[in-house]
Amino acid sequence: MTINTFKLEEYLTRHEFSASFLLCCSDAESFSMQEILELADSADRALWNNLRLGYTEVKGLPILRDQIAQSLYPNLNPKLISCFAGAEEGIFCALFTLCEPGEHVIVLTPCYQSFIEIPKLKKAHVSQVSLKPENNWRINLDDIKNEIRPNTKCLVINFPHNPTGQVISPDELNNLVKLCDKHGIWLFSDEVYHLLGNPVEGWAKPAAEIYPRALSLGVMSKAYGMAGLRLGWIACQNENLLKKIEEVKHYTSICNSAPSEIIGLIALKNHVKILSRNNFIVAKNLELIDKLFQKYSNLFSWVRPQGGCVGFVEYKSDELVDIFCERLLQQSGVLLMPASIYDHKSNCFRIGFGRKNMPEALARLEDFIKS
Repeated sequence: MTINTFKLEEYLTRHEFSASFLLCCSDAESFSMQEILELADSADRALWNNLRLGYTEVKGLPILRDQIAQSLYPNLNPKLISCFAGAEEGIFCALFTLCEPGEHVIVLTPCYQSFIEIPKLKKAHVSQVSLKPENNWRINLDDIKNEIRPNTKCLVINFPHNPTGQVISPDELNNLVKLCDKHGIWLFSDEVYHLLGNPVEGWAKPAAEIYPRALSLGVMSKAYGMAGLRLGWIACQNENLLKKIEEVKHYTSICNSAPSEIIGLIALKNHVKILSRNNFIVAKNLELIDKLFQKYSNLFSWVRPQGGCVGFVEYKSDELVDIFCERLLQQSGVLLMPASIYDHKSNCFRIGFGRKNMPEALARLEDFIKS
């Protein structure tokens, strides 16, 4: 087996820790360890203080899975949740399990490259269904219907969407589930930004709660701003499938970090407070971006994101966006992410607005534009 270079991760490897300002970040504002530990009740503080640094359970700490279910999937039994070392491990283990040689997988694009590469590793056929700016990046059921084949095994979606910030409405998700159910298709639903944002039609339920063949992916990295925990999970009503996915995990991390599980537990017990803080930051930053794009409407336009903390911006210049991003980085130390990193043939770039220092980064962008 061969695997292609992961363009997005390679791009961030080159620039993430050297650029002065990351204006393409895909995660919300982070927390210090002290901030999270100050949220702990006496029982969780005792867990932390007495923690032994041994191996942990493959599925994840039972009380952590209880809390994930209670906070995010109230209609699911905690036994239907398995934890992973970040969302990437969950993606790898799940799609490596689901996909078999000769089967067919449909992936909504632009997307995180793993969604395409891992099915290909298993010699599955991959069809890409592009979200379109003229449709405000919304899901189009007819486009998906047109790609369904007799051997279609799985559909991969990501909402709130990275990089456009579009969401899937409750009606759209219900109609998609009906389509998948009609054809016996598994639905892999990346929901790592769930509850970050302000959708006009409200939040759809997690796919795993409403469809027995759905897998809902969650993580502490994005909406909760805790990427350093490397703690994610998959919720699925099918215990047999979860068991097979866990068997693949035996070949990756084996188990999660014990300290990460306790910190994750404390954070999820306080998820309303944490999400409230991050949603406040996102809302304020969006106001600033709106003003900038109105001021320079000759250069920039976008479909305003409804969820998550990233958006996809059209650079309305004859200059290639890759060149624009490179000049901005070299002259101002501000990092954006051109569409080519997603293999998307447009003159767009990804902008991130989940960080507290975004106003300063945006000011540097404006100074660059003026110059």
